[in-house]
Amino acid sequence: MSDAISSRQTHILKALIDEYIEAAEPIGSESLEKKYSLGVSPATIRNEMMALTTMGYLRQPHTSAGRVPTPKAMKFYIDQLMEEKQMSLADEVKAKEDVMDAKNDYDEILDEATHSLSHATQSLAVATIDNEDKLWHAGYSHIFHHPEFTDPTATSQLFSFIEEVQRMHELFFTRMTGGSPVEVIFGEELGWPGFLPIGVVGSHFELQGRHGAIGVIGPTRLAYSRVIPVIRYFRDLIEEVGAR
Repeated sequence: MSDAISSRQTHILKALIDEYIEAAEPIGSESLEKKYSLGVSPATIRNEMMALTTMGYLRQPHTSAGRVPTPKAMKFYIDQLMEEKQMSLADEVKAKEDVMDAKNDYDEILDEATHSLSHATQSLAVATIDNEDKLWHAGYSHIFHHPEFTDPTATSQLFSFIEEVQRMHELFFTRMTGGSPVEVIFGEELGWPGFLPIGVVGSHFELQGRHGAIGVIGPTRLAYSRVIPVIRYFRDLIEEVGAR
């Protein structure tokens, strides 16, 4: 089957991903037909979902009748379908005050930035500097709000990985190329045990002559429309503060 996706399939895929991000469970044709005005029957939606599965945009976990998006679908969604939700002026002011309060010291700047980023995204935030043996992180408790991490073993593996500086350097400075201002990587692409349900959004920055990266780590179904513009804002903020 051709890899080209039709307009109808695109509308169905967007609705399914929007619903998956909210519901955190496989999505069936009936729920899409009831909640979204797709203009076609559940049977047609089901047939299109089967086609999208064949094309590699969806998969059917276990024996569930529903489908979940693959990394291929999520990247298509982020690149072409998603509408970014910009930070409110109040949130921007609060973030700027938090980070600007840091002394002209990169350690304190990144400590404040990760805590503020975690608060702004309600996610686990991480920052690191290339070629330096240190990580900044905040917001571990947010991981427990997602059903993907109800398994203590999976959560423990994730937390252990985050404490490994070299692994985080590989994630942010090798797997993320810096080719675009904000990058998204899915755990399925990394092939690391325990990272399968993970989504990472990150950005590189320059701070007082140092090359660094900051990002958030959460489930594959992160609220990318909200998280991506926040990451972009914090990258610019760190560089602005560092230039003082």
